Amino acid sequence: MSETASQSVVSADRERPRYSIGDAAERSGLSRDTLRWYERIGLMDYIGRDHTGKRRFSDRDLEWLALIGRLRTTGMSVADMVRYAELVRAGDSTFPQRLEMFRNTRAEVLAKIDELRQTVAVLDYKIDVYEGKASAIRPAILTAHHSAGLEA
Repeated sequence: MSETASQSVVSADRERPRYSIGDAAERSGLSRDTLRWYERIGLMDYIGRDHTGKRRFSDRDLEWLALIGRLRTTGMSVADMVRYAELVRAGDSTFPQRLEMFRNTRAEVLAKIDELRQTVAVLDYKIDVYEGKASAIRPAILTAHHSAGLEA
């Protein structure tokens, strides 16, 4: 079998609806209601149905849910995630808009990481103070803001 034919088989297998909504919920860590809601608001593309009309999710659907989970972790709004899903469905011509979305989201995540690092420095300082360590060095974030209520 050629490499192209092999990739075609793998792609077709990835698209094959095989998981019930319960299976998809368990594998994704989301509730059944959340999966139905994602489909209703357009965050999920069309979900296949079996002969009885029950939803059947594919590996591709589960991969999409994993991406959506990561986007949720970034703090991206549901509206922006739906907009992203619409761009994906619109095709390759939307690559520039998707790239811009991801660059903006990445910048926001990096800013949050920096804020969290500063917060950890404050927590470490407070822990050192409460443990009675004389060598506790007040982080610049405390001295720069002179925030009320942060004294030992």
